[in-house]
Amino acid sequence: MNKDVRNGPYPARFVFVLILVAIATSMVFWRIVDLQVVDRQFLQDEGDKRTVRYSRIAATRGVIFDRNGRALAVSTPVVSVWVNPQELAQKQMPWKQLSRELDLSVRYLKDRIKKNSSKEFVYLKRHVTPEKGQRLMDLNIDGMYTIDEYRRYYPSGEVAAHLVGFTDVDDNGQEGMELAYNEWLEGTPGKYRMLKDRRGRLVKSAELVASANPGKDLILSIDMRVQYLAYRELKAAVSKQKADGGSLVVIDVDSGEVLAMVNQPSYNPNNRKRINVASLRNRAMTDVFEPGSTVKPLTLAAAMGTGHYSKGSSIDTSPGVFRVSSKLLVKDHRNYGVVDMTKMLAKSSNVATSKIALDIGAETIWETFYQVGLGQASGSGFPGESGGILPNRGRWRATETATLSYGYGISVTALQLASAYSVLARDGLKKPITILRDGNRDEIEEQVISQRIAKDVRGMMKAVVKKGGTGTQAAVEGYEVAGKSGTVHKVSRNGYEENKYHSTFAGIAPANDPRVVAVVMIDNPKAGDYYGGAVAAPVFSNVVAGTLHLLGETPADVKRIAKKQQPRANRS
Repeated sequence: MNKDVRNGPYPARFVFVLILVAIATSMVFWRIVDLQVVDRQFLQDEGDKRTVRYSRIAATRGVIFDRNGRALAVSTPVVSVWVNPQELAQKQMPWKQLSRELDLSVRYLKDRIKKNSSKEFVYLKRHVTPEKGQRLMDLNIDGMYTIDEYRRYYPSGEVAAHLVGFTDVDDNGQEGMELAYNEWLEGTPGKYRMLKDRRGRLVKSAELVASANPGKDLILSIDMRVQYLAYRELKAAVSKQKADGGSLVVIDVDSGEVLAMVNQPSYNPNNRKRINVASLRNRAMTDVFEPGSTVKPLTLAAAMGTGHYSKGSSIDTSPGVFRVSSKLLVKDHRNYGVVDMTKMLAKSSNVATSKIALDIGAETIWETFYQVGLGQASGSGFPGESGGILPNRGRWRATETATLSYGYGISVTALQLASAYSVLARDGLKKPITILRDGNRDEIEEQVISQRIAKDVRGMMKAVVKKGGTGTQAAVEGYEVAGKSGTVHKVSRNGYEENKYHSTFAGIAPANDPRVVAVVMIDNPKAGDYYGGAVAAPVFSNVVAGTLHLLGETPADVKRIAKKQQPRANRS
């Protein structure tokens, strides 16, 4: 450095400037180190926020199958169209083409973009076909994009809608098994990374960050062959009887699995634009009704369990009416005189049932009802399943005892009633009801009714379907049927409705070697007939006949012939 400068008139000023330059240089150097080493990750993240984009990879939802592998709910690929209104603000849009492809009015599209002009993400339409999405992308509109998604499709439509349920636009379960097993069915979305410029244009191709994992499949216990049959017959009956609705349940006796469960009215889960919310309920599991005379076999089982009654016991019903209390006069259709237990069921005598109930007490009847599953949910896990109503009183009045014995004052679902009958069909063994195939593999059976009593009651129930019984129209050609009809007045806020009824038939087939239990309930038939034996029994007959045929159940007369011929074959 020039000596004259160092030794000039202001040496201190020179040193000061030199120090300042050194400090500034050091600070610049430190900042370089700080940016490149200390804050490197922060700066990289800030840069990534402006250029790196992460996009979601939709996961396929698990398929729902029936017991034979028939798909009931599948996921199909779709795309959803979205826009960045800020990018579209100054552009000339091909409104007519967009309107035609999206099936939306030009006015709607303009208003939607204008109202959301301050946002960066707005859906124009969800779930269009991939082909339509590609045509939209071919328009090369900056600011309009698509997202790959999946939409649920239900091949069986309204036939299995109440049981399977449906998902919302975001593929989350909303009803039925879709809701009950949502976590099981839904998959884990994946993610990929891409580099875009400030206008959102792709600069570098995508890089997979995490793969999408599909959801798990679900196999239901229902047999769609039986389901279609049950749906067809119930719908026809509700229409013919001009009824408000109905429910039908078919259960496999051995496994406790539900083979069919249908309701009317139903809905199409693939098109829910104009759906009636009331149609969404799975009435067979959520709606309760008084079972009426269908519980009389259970009342007899309770009476026989005390040891005071047997299938040969007789009750005098003369003169066809019975004064229980000042508020209750029980009547039969006519004076049946002295009846045994079998005739009591066949004629559905309220007088005989009431006399038995007052003799053994309401607590005994209540205990049997509860043991077979009334007053408690089945444990199927179905959303909104009702446990019914089985009142447990500290002190039972005579009126309450009598009405309990023939099915008034309690409420059940169609599934509960079917479950109770399956106990009789299984010789007194109780097994949980399930909607899943092999869902009861680890469940333990419980003997809640004596095997002898269950068989005796089932044998007496056969008289209901034979000539002279109240349920002759429930007969199935080639098979013996054990069952019971029921007819009760509907309940409203003002009490029992005079001309509104629940018509029910519950039965077991074949009676001697049970394979299936079925319950049919018709809600408020208005075409003339309203007795369960006239309205619900024919539906039972048609459905059970078809079900036994589909399951390969050999008719009773064929079994007898084969049994007679078997020794001859052995001798030869």
